[in-house]
Amino acid sequence: MLGRIHAHWLDPVTRKRFKRFRARRRAWISLWALLCLYAVSLAAELVCNDRPLYLRFNGRSHFPAFRFYPEDVFLANGRKTRTDYLKLVSSGEFRADPRRLVIWAPVRCGPNTSIDPESLRGSETVTLELSQVRRAGSVNVDRDLRVVSAVGAGAFFGTNDGSVAGLPLSGHWALDGALSAAVEARFANRPDERRVSLLAPLSGAGATAEVSLPEYASRAAAPRTVRLTFREADRGGETGRWGMSFTPAGEPAGKPRAGWQALPPDTRAGIAGRVPAAFEAGALAFDVSAAGALWRAELRRRSASWPHPPTGGHWFGIDSAGRDVFARILYGMRISLTFGLLLVAATMLLGSLAGAAQGFYGGMADMAGQRIIEVWSAMPFLYIMILMGSVFGRSFALLLACYAAFNWIGISYYMRAEFLRLRHQQFVDAARCLGIPDRRIIARHIMPNALTPLITFFPFYLVGAIGSLAALDYLGFGLPPPTPSWGELLSQAQQFRWAWWLILYPSLALFAVMVLGVFIGEGVRDAFDPRPFTRMESA
Repeated sequence: MLGRIHAHWLDPVTRKRFKRFRARRRAWISLWALLCLYAVSLAAELVCNDRPLYLRFNGRSHFPAFRFYPEDVFLANGRKTRTDYLKLVSSGEFRADPRRLVIWAPVRCGPNTSIDPESLRGSETVTLELSQVRRAGSVNVDRDLRVVSAVGAGAFFGTNDGSVAGLPLSGHWALDGALSAAVEARFANRPDERRVSLLAPLSGAGATAEVSLPEYASRAAAPRTVRLTFREADRGGETGRWGMSFTPAGEPAGKPRAGWQALPPDTRAGIAGRVPAAFEAGALAFDVSAAGALWRAELRRRSASWPHPPTGGHWFGIDSAGRDVFARILYGMRISLTFGLLLVAATMLLGSLAGAAQGFYGGMADMAGQRIIEVWSAMPFLYIMILMGSVFGRSFALLLACYAAFNWIGISYYMRAEFLRLRHQQFVDAARCLGIPDRRIIARHIMPNALTPLITFFPFYLVGAIGSLAALDYLGFGLPPPTPSWGELLSQAQQFRWAWWLILYPSLALFAVMVLGVFIGEGVRDAFDPRPFTRMESA
């Protein structure tokens, strides 16, 4: 355990630094949190896997998560291809084995597993789109405003068209003076402009109607009847066109709309009763009457599509290729941290060698090394990365090599300064007097005393390496597909901006790891500060 390191093999200065680091609780907790996350990612196959951890079939034990088994091993069909274990455990041969046993990982998805849309049938929804049907009709009235004939106007009088004739207009609608005057002007054969009035039913129930009279010009003889056109007024708002989702059982998915709550209970029950049929048929349309108005109801099944929001069994949702986001984040963490550790190790090694050579020998070696570093640092890294990827193809090793070839320059400056400071110390002169070769002086005497920059900058370089990998993957110049990557998920989020889970979870994972690394770096920096309690005071 890190907290119980025996001090007999540590020098007093190192013990003091370690004690100061442990005193920074934020840094100490962050170190353990990052180590635990990395350990979980290294054991990702035990958490997310589309291959069973253990499978007993035909009296034999198998460990598919750790070993490859062709399909022929289980079904004896001669095929040497990869076994689809999800289909195997649901096959009749497997179910017929009385001693069968299968143990799965908690998440039955690997980072590259394409999810079958049929497995999400239980999470599909049926969408209701309800729109008002604005009914229309016309009536011809005489001078007493009594209906002589009607076409499609029965709904405005609460009866059919055949029963409208003879009904007084004023017995069903609250007429206004402007409409009555316009009708009288037409019977008097006087020219008049187009008139539109909004009438309310006298019963107080039903829909308000727009009643219009066309423009009228004088004729040779006065008309015997005047035609009025009725059109149901648009209610708008929640009673206009709107939609909501239902589960296959007919229950509202999420918070019901206000318009749904305003519908009569029998109307809501009738719509909900048709939801299972619409789920099976895919689409269903019908008319319903509610609140004195006619509505057109359309039920459509919303099939599973990619990307898909979080659902049962897929906690972080599904990406645009039908892969589990949680599995890709977990495996992506292992790749990111491994890449960062290897890159930082290579960076520290190359930077230490270059800085040690310049600082120890000085003179022309130092000057020539500085000029070479200046020329090398001026080369465009991104262009070289694109060129190398085009020639050799993108890979983890190529990306690591190219990045390490440019990332060591910064640490070499610090190591050069440390060696310039330490090369004239008395213990170095004593080693030279004893005839110890330069390589041993560098490795055994100066390097252990020059490790402060390496240890101090290690967490910050690790954070930078992880962020750089995510940036390259986001731009499309990083790891080759279908390698799990946080940057690749964020690139999908840019294309599907409505898929909030592609933005939230990869960003949180990247943020958490980088914050932990920064906290660790701050703790190490404070632990190696020789004057942690120094403060300036005025004279």
